[in-house]
This record gives sequence, C-alpha cells and structure tokens, in this order.
Amino acid sequence: MKKSGKSFALILMAVLLPGLAGCQRHHAVSKADPIVGAWLVKEADAPFPYHMYVFNADGTMQQANPDAGDPKTSDSDGKGVWVRDGDTVKGRWMEVVADRTTRKYAGRLELTFLLKVNGDNFTGTATVQGFDANEVLNLGPTKPGPLDGKRVTLP
Repeated sequence: MKKSGKSFALILMAVLLPGLAGCQRHHAVSKADPIVGAWLVKEADAPFPYHMYVFNADGTMQQANPDAGDPKTSDSDGKGVWVRDGDTVKGRWMEVVADRTTRKYAGRLELTFLLKVNGDNFTGTATVQGFDANEVLNLGPTKPGPLDGKRVTLP
C-alpha cells in the first residue's frame, strides 16, 4: 500500500506542477484601443437617434436602440466590426429587420462609420443603406450624417 501511495503522489505532482508553474508567470496585457468600451451614441439622422454601441478589443462591436423607436419595423440590435486606421476608427454594423405587422423578414440595414476618439467622446459620420427581403437596395446609400458618442463611465 505504501508503494502505491508514493506512486499516486508522484503522478499527482507530475500533473499539477506544470499547471502551477503556468499560474506564476506574468503575462503582459496590451493596452486597449481608446474606442474599446460602451458608448451612448446620437445618430441625428436615424428614426430614433439614441443608440448604445459597445466596441470590443477583438475588433467586433454591438449596437442597440429601443425596439419601439421605429413604428414600422423591428430593428433593435446590430453586430459589426471595426479597425483602427491611423487616428480614425472605421467600421460597419448590420441589423436584421422584421416587419411588425407580418412578423416576417423584411431585410437588413447596414451602417458604415468613420470616428475619431477624443478622451471620453467621439465624433464621426455614418452612411446607411438598406436592403429588402430580396436583397434589393431600397435605402441609400445616404449622405454621411453625424455621429456623436459619449463613453459610459463609472460614477
């Protein structure tokens, strides 16, 4: 019995020690891009101008606005991508649109943007285009309209 106890202890150490060594290493964390975070955004030309944007460090983003903001379609949630291009952030997000009456797919909306971050604020422009359920362009592309963002911060 004594021999099997020693064997068990050796096996346990062989399994646990490499893992513990990995826990002791210090990993450098890269500084996040200034756009990363949550933002209250005003899109002056949108049917409902107030939106929430969340920019993730991996180059993805989410957009949301109140579903009741558009009386004809349900279009409250968008997903997209962004990249840093010098002092500008450029990106695009897309949302799926449903007809409120029929509850059927009505198409999609795409918003392309250019932003400049200044501390806890950003300014920029957005161009919108929409496609119907048959992938036919039925909106835009619009002229670039203003975007203004204010970072969500702790109190």
